Amino acid sequence: MSFLELTDVHKHYGPVAALAGVDLSVTSGSRTAIVGPSGCGKTTLLRLIAGFEAPDRGRMVLDGEVLANGDAAVPAYRRGIGVVAQDGALFPHLSIAANIGFGMRQDKRTERIVELAYIVGLDKAILKRRPHELSGGQQQRVALARAMAMKPRLMLLDEPFSALDTGLRASMRKAVAELLETAGITTILVTHDQAEALSFASQVAVMRDGKFSQVGTPHELYLKPKDRMVAEFLGDAIILPAKIADGFATSPLGRIAVDSTERRDLVRIMLRPEQVLLKRTSREGMSGTPDMLFGEVTESEFAGSMCTIAVRLLNSPDPPDAAAIGNTPLVLRKPGIDTPVIGEIVRLTVSGKAHVFA
Repeated sequence: MSFLELTDVHKHYGPVAALAGVDLSVTSGSRTAIVGPSGCGKTTLLRLIAGFEAPDRGRMVLDGEVLANGDAAVPAYRRGIGVVAQDGALFPHLSIAANIGFGMRQDKRTERIVELAYIVGLDKAILKRRPHELSGGQQQRVALARAMAMKPRLMLLDEPFSALDTGLRASMRKAVAELLETAGITTILVTHDQAEALSFASQVAVMRDGKFSQVGTPHELYLKPKDRMVAEFLGDAIILPAKIADGFATSPLGRIAVDSTERRDLVRIMLRPEQVLLKRTSREGMSGTPDMLFGEVTESEFAGSMCTIAVRLLNSPDPPDAAAIGNTPLVLRKPGIDTPVIGEIVRLTVSGKAHVFA
C-alpha cells in the first residue's frame, strides 16, 4: 500500500505549467529520488508536498490523509513533514542547540537535542556555536537534526548535498541514507546528481517538462530506460542504429545480444560504456579476423581513478547501413591504470545485452 500517493497534480505560474499532471506512488520507509534538468518542476513538486503551496488541480494523500484536493489543502504545519533545504536555512542568530530545538516542547528538550546531535554525528561541544562557525557539512547535519526533531512522517530533501565537496558529499549521503533508514522515515530527495539519485534511492523518478518520463528502481532506469533522454540523463550512453531479430542486433559493433525478441528493421539500441571492453592489439593483429571489431584510440583524458578515452572504429563486421560507422568515435570511461594511450589499436567486445528502445 502506498504511503504517499500523488494523482494528476498540476501547478501553473501564469501561463507557465510547472507541473503538468504528476502521478507518483511512494511506499512507507522507502527513499525516492527525483531527478531532471533545471526548470522541470522538481522543487515545485516538493513545495506542494510540503504544503508551502497548493496545487491547481490534483490529489495528494499521505498515510491515508488527504493533504490536497485541488486548491483545498492542509496547511504545512499540520502535515508532519520535515524539510531540509539546499542551504540548510538555519537561523543565524540562534545557537546550534536552539536551531535543533526550534519548535520543540520544553519537557526533555535538552536531552532530545543532545540525542539528535549524536544521531547525526555532531559533537556535543558544537551545540553552543552559531551556524557561521560550522562547515557546510556540519550545517547540513544540523538542518537534518532540526527536521528530525519533530518526528516527521515524511522527509523532503532539496539538493541537500550540492554545496559539499566531493568526498564529504559521498560520505554525508551514505550517513543520511543509513540514518533515515534506521529511523524508518520515508524520504524524497530532489537532486541534479544522477549518481547520487541512483545510489541513494530505492525508487528513481526522472522528470521532464513538469511530468515524470519514467519511474522505477535504479537498476531499471539505468539499464532499461524508456527513451534516449532518460538514458543520457542517468549516465553516459552509447546509442547505435541496429536491426534486431531473434534476440540479437546487427549493429556497428557487430552482433550483440539484446533485451528484445522482436524483429525490427531499424531501431536504436543502447549500451552503457562499461559494457564495451577493450584489449590491446596491433594493426597486424587485425588481419584474418573479419568478424572481430577493432578501433584506434584518438583521445585520452586522465582523471585519477578513471580515464575518458575516444575510440575510432576501424571496421564493422555487420553495419546496418553504410553510414552507421562514420568518423564519430566511441567515448568510454575506463579505470585510470594501464589504459590504452592515443594511437594504440584495440579490439572491442561487448559484455551483456544492449537495451532496445521502444
